[in-house]
Amino acid sequence: MSRVPLIETRNATGERHALLAQIHGAFGATPAMFKAAANSTAALKSLWGFFGALGTGTIGAKLGEQIAVAVADRNACEYCLAAHTALGLKAGATPEELSAAQAGASSDPKTAAALRFALKLVDARGQTSDADVQAVRDAGFSDEEIVEILAHVALNLFTNYINIAFAVPVDFPAVKLRRAA
Repeated sequence: MSRVPLIETRNATGERHALLAQIHGAFGATPAMFKAAANSTAALKSLWGFFGALGTGTIGAKLGEQIAVAVADRNACEYCLAAHTALGLKAGATPEELSAAQAGASSDPKTAAALRFALKLVDARGQTSDADVQAVRDAGFSDEEIVEILAHVALNLFTNYINIAFAVPVDFPAVKLRRAA
């Protein structure tokens, strides 16, 4: 059971109602994570805006979902692992690619570099070195893309923390964690 109420669109008013209606329209349902975040209109607005902004980014949905899966597994967020595995499949990733991403790995060297950098950010709490950033550049990422990788990590830390801290029930097909935090 969630540690905070899950706000239903039908019980929301004003901006909160409008945001939940947009989210429902985008997913065809309202994921429980957004219902938990809806306890604060400001948090919900921030979360939905973050998703929207990165959805128009340069690194692509598939890599964004692989990053999300890697971060979710590293933080032992069952909700995000399930959600981003489902979204990753829709973005064109194979089950094998998503399984590898859970471990921060990929058979594609460029994707592998992005995942290593993402997990370095998580593990080191952002304390990266010149060499860490250069390694991602050397793999073929522009500075714009490197900043977007970091933004995906930040968004996923936000969503992992919402789901873990508030014990949000998983409403996507479950995926087994590879690594517990």
